[in-house]
Amino acid sequence: MMAHRPGWFARISAGVVALYLLLPISIIIPVSMTDQRFLSLPKQGLSLQHYVTVLFSPEWLGSIWQSFLIALAATGLAVVSGTLCAIGCWRLARRSTDLLRALMLLPIIIPSIVYAIGAYRYFAGLDLLDRFLGVALAHGVTGIPYVVITVSTALAAFDPRLEQAARGMGASLSQTLRWVILPRIMPGILSGGIFAFIHSWDELVIVLFIASRDVFTLPRRIWDGINENLDPAMAAVAVLLVVFTTGLLLLDLALRRRRAE
Repeated sequence: MMAHRPGWFARISAGVVALYLLLPISIIIPVSMTDQRFLSLPKQGLSLQHYVTVLFSPEWLGSIWQSFLIALAATGLAVVSGTLCAIGCWRLARRSTDLLRALMLLPIIIPSIVYAIGAYRYFAGLDLLDRFLGVALAHGVTGIPYVVITVSTALAAFDPRLEQAARGMGASLSQTLRWVILPRIMPGILSGGIFAFIHSWDELVIVLFIASRDVFTLPRRIWDGINENLDPAMAAVAVLLVVFTTGLLLLDLALRRRRAE
């Protein structure tokens, strides 16, 4: 039986929606190559001077490096915690684990500003404000739900008979986890890690509350640039962020296809 193909109206509607979503992003490209000293379209010709400013500016490079290190630390925390939570809920398979899994999703359910205010009050007493560790912890907690979702999805397709066979052959719990379970769900773990990294890399609201001078991430520098002088270098940074994020999403798509195979 042949699959039903979408009609012309559905294809046109999909194209219009895609154009609506991509147009605001695509306009950043010519703005990033403007020959002006403020955010505008090119007038005399295209210029790469603002890309040079970003790639050779100590301020921009410092913020990029800080965001990268924070995202790596936050991703490591999210991957370890989210994977262990998902595996624990999968093994227990009780009603209480559904509540626990729902609680782990709260960081992406509640508004970011509510979480940021709570983190500010809590971190103030622990002397974690404007600290690398504080920002990494806050981003790591908000990245856990992405890992829990992707790993739980991977575990739903895992055949429990493989674990039973490994235990029946004398493998310990840690050996079963390391040699049987983790390799089978690794695409889900990597996928969750990618989303957690992207979330930390782009996060702004939490940083505005718990960081000031010592921790100055890339989204924070873009925010300050918008409020102060509308430097066209921000458009160049935006293009680089879109390219970087698109690359990570393509990597996640490749992992999903591998998992489907």
